[in-house]
Amino acid sequence: MKKIVGLASSLVVALYSMNASAARELYVWEDELGKSDGIIEAVSEFEKMYDCKVRVEEINFTEQIDKLRIEGPSGNGPDVLMLPSDKAGSAVSLGLITPIGFMQEDQDKYIPSAVSAFAVGGEIYGVPKVVETLVMYYNKDLLKEPFDTLSEYFDYSKSIVAKNDGTYGLLAKWDNFYYTFGVTYPYGSYVFGTDADGNLDTHDLGLSNDGAVAGVELIKSFYTSGCFPKEIQGENGIDAINTLFESGKAAAVINGPWRLEIYKKAGINYGVSPLPVLPNGKPMSSFLGVKGYVISTYAKDRDLAEAYLHFINQTKYAKIRYQISREIPPLKSIMSDPIITDDEIANAIAVQASRAVPLPSVPEMIEVWGPIEGAFKSILSGKQSVRDALKSATDHINYQIESYDSGR
Repeated sequence: MKKIVGLASSLVVALYSMNASAARELYVWEDELGKSDGIIEAVSEFEKMYDCKVRVEEINFTEQIDKLRIEGPSGNGPDVLMLPSDKAGSAVSLGLITPIGFMQEDQDKYIPSAVSAFAVGGEIYGVPKVVETLVMYYNKDLLKEPFDTLSEYFDYSKSIVAKNDGTYGLLAKWDNFYYTFGVTYPYGSYVFGTDADGNLDTHDLGLSNDGAVAGVELIKSFYTSGCFPKEIQGENGIDAINTLFESGKAAAVINGPWRLEIYKKAGINYGVSPLPVLPNGKPMSSFLGVKGYVISTYAKDRDLAEAYLHFINQTKYAKIRYQISREIPPLKSIMSDPIITDDEIANAIAVQASRAVPLPSVPEMIEVWGPIEGAFKSILSGKQSVRDALKSATDHINYQIESYDSGR
């Protein structure tokens, strides 16, 4: 990613010296469920520094970009809003958001994967606010310490199942591509390759190469050995996994931070760790979910919007935000802070986030999920070999993407 040396710092200095007037107002969409509580202090101090008013409204972050498409052109939209990174590509192609200048220089303050999640065509369109990814949950009453390797989980799972008392070792939703990617990627599989400029190349699929086959063969062994019960396959599989873990019938499960409070309410004495090391010596990866702040193309005061984002994402304010919301900010200064490293749960998420890969932010990603998960179904039912099923799925995805491109 090209770095424009000195440009961002000069821009920030210029913005900080603006002669703001009391009439200036910034309209911001924050995430819902009290997330705006985490920015109260930052907003108050920003208003004083710039002699302006910041109007904050809470809206579910998944709905904001669609809402902007309606409200932006009418002049009722926000200057600043939130966006999941996997929608960044389509938001740029629709002309809804603009590049954020200071991020070219500030990108080194964030973990690289969080920045690349908002990079499109050599520009950075978002300030990463929150990262989330899959982690390992383990029941401390069944497993005092998490294992370091997946091989250890496999051996442990076989020994537990051999007791034939309805309990299991590790359970994972490995017929779902969102979960399986973390196993296949470290073996050399990938969704889309990149071109010479670092942009995603949707005609370069790495879903059926030797690495993908090796990873899926490893996954398949958990099913064929009896480590996984049949009820965790299919649409209701994740519900079955959660039920087994919450009832104390599974020693460990792979899931996301969204289950933290639910497992806690179920009364499970659980711990959280990063995902284990694979037999090839590499740690499991995972898809990285990133939520970030972006600036609307329809912003009435773009300079003030950029100054606002630079101000509230300073380490001081991001740390306050974390303490209130408990959402992990991908700032290196915070991820290495004892407030994270001394917290088992936060540290596990932070460590795994550093190993994770952003969900591809191109519209063509929608063509991937169905065929790949269909391949897993064929593999687990014995209808096709791993290599043949993945090859068929890749051929289908390529056909769908070519059809998509020809229709644009």
